[in-house]
Amino acid sequence: MGCTSPYPRRETLMRWVWLFVEMTVFRWSPRPCHAWRARLLRWFGARIDRVDEVVVFPTVSVHFPWKLTLESRSMLGPYVRVYNIAPIHLGFGANVSQYSYLCAGGHDYTQWSLPTTFGPITIGPNAWVAADVFVGPGVEIGELAIIGARSVVITSMPARKICLGHPCRPIKDRPEPA
Repeated sequence: MGCTSPYPRRETLMRWVWLFVEMTVFRWSPRPCHAWRARLLRWFGARIDRVDEVVVFPTVSVHFPWKLTLESRSMLGPYVRVYNIAPIHLGFGANVSQYSYLCAGGHDYTQWSLPTTFGPITIGPNAWVAADVFVGPGVEIGELAIIGARSVVITSMPARKICLGHPCRPIKDRPEPA
């Protein structure tokens, strides 16, 4: 019983090349060089229309750049982990704060072999994922939603709501931004 990768050999090779780039020129780039890091992600297949209009901090960790979409004015804050074995999409102005973890995969615990499961994550336009939040596979966070710090999001959250907790749940309506 050996371990095998669920990924094609080419994707595994690209992952190793990306890991080298991420741990060197990406990580060592000065903090204000967001466009440079966005450009690196785009060179590795991320869908970013305007590299000068996104914010990606040097301590961000992205598993597969080619499965990441960042729309204009979106942000991945310091120490955010993007475990995107399935696609992850940040809408226009979506904000993911420091130490958050976007996890687009898991395991099927109903089988002894624990096969990998995949679920895309979508963070809607102008939504804010606050500090140290875990977002699980298959979750959609609605437009203008706010996810409170340290929440655990394992089901989709509605638009224009303030949501928090473990597990995360909608608490009240979000007032219209000024």
